Amino acid sequence: MVKGTTSMGKHSNGLTHIRCRRCGRHSFNVAKGYCAACGYGRSKRIRRYSWQNKKVNKERLV
Repeated sequence: MVKGTTSMGKHSNGLTHIRCRRCGRHSFNVAKGYCAACGYGRSKRIRRYSWQNKKVNKERLV
């Protein structure tokens, strides 16, 4: 009947995001199958907005 702090330590296994193949950032969602940063897996184009200062593979996009 342990439902407090000790059982919370068992929640640490598994991972939601891995490193993205296209942009190199740690934002590829394994379950959904797309990158939150660049949109890889969902779009051919790089996910980009005018208000962003985006870097893809450590290179700034203009």
